[in-house]
Amino acid sequence: MRAVVQRVTQSSVTSEGTLTGEIGKGLMVLLGVGEGDTEADVKYMADKVAGLRIFEDDDDKMNLSVKDVGGDILVVSQFTLYGDVRKGKRPSFTAAAKPDEANRLYQLFCENLRCQGFKVAEGVFQTDMLVKIYNDGPVTILLDSHKEF
Repeated sequence: MRAVVQRVTQSSVTSEGTLTGEIGKGLMVLLGVGEGDTEADVKYMADKVAGLRIFEDDDDKMNLSVKDVGGDILVVSQFTLYGDVRKGKRPSFTAAAKPDEANRLYQLFCENLRCQGFKVAEGVFQTDMLVKIYNDGPVTILLDSHKEF
């Protein structure tokens, strides 16, 4: 499982012309599910996202989590995080999970965050979405549950 996590002042997602999720201060998470990912990957990623200390404390050090600052989380499914362009210039997505399993794990990820007390907004799985991201800092963190980077 892979994620691009951005600290935001606000973020929103629109699917087919309809606003489906928006947050103020918090985290924007683009989440990709890979072939072979399991519920253990979901737990690892949700705990990692919830605990990332990427918000500044009173000394301007990145020392606070999204929970510490009372932030929300917007999660958007992003299978293109598994795009492989090592050969040629057209990405191959064979490492991405099949849609049914990807959606199941995506929903489980969102539910895991809700169970930790977060307000979680979402995109719409397998639709064309427009995502507005007001990256604060900018701060962007890459995560991989298999620790490939």
